[in-house]
Amino acid sequence: MYDAVIVGAGPIGSYVAYRLAALGHKVLVFERRPKVGDAACCTGIIGKECFVRFPVVNNAVLTEYSSAKFFSPSGKCLRLSKDSVQACVVDRPAFDRALAQKAREAGAEYLFSARVEDISLKDSCVKATAECNGGLHDFEGKVAVISSGFGASLPQRLGLGKISDFVLGAQAEVNVGDLKEVEVYFGQEIAPGFFAWLVPGPDGKALVGLLSRRSPGSHLKNLLTSLLAQGKITSNGNGVIYGGIPLSPLPKTCKERVVVVGDAAGQVKPTTGGGIYYGLLCADIAAEVIDKALKMNDFSTKRLARYERSWKAKLSKELEIGYWARKTYERLDDRQIENIFDIVQANNIHEDILQSPDFSFDWHGDSILKALKNKPLARMFGR
Repeated sequence: MYDAVIVGAGPIGSYVAYRLAALGHKVLVFERRPKVGDAACCTGIIGKECFVRFPVVNNAVLTEYSSAKFFSPSGKCLRLSKDSVQACVVDRPAFDRALAQKAREAGAEYLFSARVEDISLKDSCVKATAECNGGLHDFEGKVAVISSGFGASLPQRLGLGKISDFVLGAQAEVNVGDLKEVEVYFGQEIAPGFFAWLVPGPDGKALVGLLSRRSPGSHLKNLLTSLLAQGKITSNGNGVIYGGIPLSPLPKTCKERVVVVGDAAGQVKPTTGGGIYYGLLCADIAAEVIDKALKMNDFSTKRLARYERSWKAKLSKELEIGYWARKTYERLDDRQIENIFDIVQANNIHEDILQSPDFSFDWHGDSILKALKNKPLARMFGR
């Protein structure tokens, strides 16, 4: 009998495992792949605030950035820069492995090549049925944590609903020349309704990717061709990887003996699709609530609902404003996007936001509301 069984060994699952194991609980983590860190479709950009808030994740940093360039559909450039480091790019596979190692050092057990097929509630435990070692095997725990990423079927089968809105991402590694800054591209032909990125790393490598509701691979191919023609990249991309990114949260993220966290719960910034920091914040809350539940031997829905109330109190405003901004942007055409660039530049809106004492790489709600105080911009967004 384990105190907690955790489905998924990504950074969020491993962080919950680390916290619970460090508190003295017996933890088992299931990972369907043979090892941690395989097939992560992520740029690995993490805000500096995350590293300050979670020192345990200060691993695998490749590059630090204090500026970025944003390009309109016609190629107009808007450069945002701060004096201090705003974000870091991490080696995602190494980052995931480092967090898993922390959890194992704290005492958590990991079972690899183990796909959890079902979770069922019993009178005194939760039973996880996993396909591993050539057959189906049952494992019992007092509570289950689902952190298996977006697209997990377990939450819906447990009656927690499903994520209603999502986007697809595609990304490839390329060779670059003398590229020093992150570049972000907007335009309905480049990434309809969303954006594309070029993120330089060490050793002349970079990640090129984009988000799109349809045909992300086709859009990525066109983007790579364009960047190659511009001389920004020197290779046509290797190993395209794909992934789904939730844009809205799961209707319910807990029930008796079950908690859902991270991408599986839709705890992701709708503006950028970034989920590591928000997921870790929610993982911290989940670990605290589960620790108290274990000490009190109370795994009722009422007890675990403290997790959902707490994470929503922290993130709901951000998620709601970000989702509204995301859906509004999707309706714009290239002419309107160009107008936004013109308005922002003419009124120095970007500098006002950057110099604001509450500017944050990770918290976008206040910056969005501040930008909408500009009347021409507010009219474009129907405010």
